[in-house]
Amino acid sequence: MQKEIFRTKNYWRNVDKHIFLSFLLLFVLGIFFSFSSTSFLADERLDKDYYFFFQKHLLYALVSFSLMIFVSTINSDLINKILIPVFFFFLLLLILVPFVGVEVKGAKRWLNLYIFRIQPIEFVKPFLILVIAQIITSDHIKNLKSSHLISFILLSIVTFLLLIQPDLGQTVLIISTWISLIFVSGLNIFFLFMILAFAILAFFILLYIAPDKFSYIITRLTSFMDPTKSEYSQSQKAIEAIKQGGLKGQGMGEGILKESVPEAHTDYIIAVVSEEFGSIVSILIIIIFLFIAFRIIKKAVNFSSNFYKLSLSGLTSLLIFQTFIHVGVNANLLPTTGMTLPFLSYGGSSLLSSGIVAGIILNYTSLAEKINDK
Repeated sequence: MQKEIFRTKNYWRNVDKHIFLSFLLLFVLGIFFSFSSTSFLADERLDKDYYFFFQKHLLYALVSFSLMIFVSTINSDLINKILIPVFFFFLLLLILVPFVGVEVKGAKRWLNLYIFRIQPIEFVKPFLILVIAQIITSDHIKNLKSSHLISFILLSIVTFLLLIQPDLGQTVLIISTWISLIFVSGLNIFFLFMILAFAILAFFILLYIAPDKFSYIITRLTSFMDPTKSEYSQSQKAIEAIKQGGLKGQGMGEGILKESVPEAHTDYIIAVVSEEFGSIVSILIIIIFLFIAFRIIKKAVNFSSNFYKLSLSGLTSLLIFQTFIHVGVNANLLPTTGMTLPFLSYGGSSLLSSGIVAGIILNYTSLAEKINDK
């Protein structure tokens, strides 16, 4: 009997309502905060309509939410079959970036598809995690060490493509997620430290070999360690905005961070929220992400299938690491990385990627206690 492509029957009964509603809440909050964080940029700096970026964010959010629903209803077996070709499709787009990509502020990270721009790494990330989960749990690979080696080679390819853009933030994110993934799969702690040491050594070798290419990394690290030695002070402005907002905030539209930091609506959205609505709202947003992670892990432990356990663990790590990198930069606890906050930051690729991640999570968690290793 042929399996159905979509699992729409009893959808609401099977889906994890806590996770679904949490994702919905994040989408709604992102739309609301977008209005406050983008209006000044559109009106004063770019001489656009006051609602220009807000309307675009609203469109991206609605498409992303629809994508989440769509992906969450696809038969999971079909998703698992197309993971590898979809991953290599987006990997091909990532390979094209250094050659035909659009350069913005000295970095090539986007492809211009005429109608819109796409940042391929946003779509590579979730499928890289799922493909690695397939590799680690594959019956065709003889032992765990071999599967870890193959996954490391795959990671190295993506990391290399990111470093030549350059994009240090995304590089740190995918390496961190990969480490958490292989750690959960049962990697020996000694080998884990060896990998970390290798990664750190490779990083400093790159800085030595191509100082001009990665000079921005040195600048950001220097300004982070000693802000008085550099005029690069976006994170300092962000932490000052958070302090000014206090617990209750300055009021909607009353913040000034969006007037002084060009990427406030993307890289510093949590600081904008804190300044205008108070740190209490930012804390609640972080709690929502932690609650989602808790619900996902609670579902994941019920699987007897190692693939679903690893996949959900990896996607959870991706969301949490990205969230805390964004918050860490905004709180001046980490060097500036240009990292968006999932579901809330402005950006089409980021929002669409968030929708895909959310859809896969909802899809897989709805299968808890129904899937067994074959």
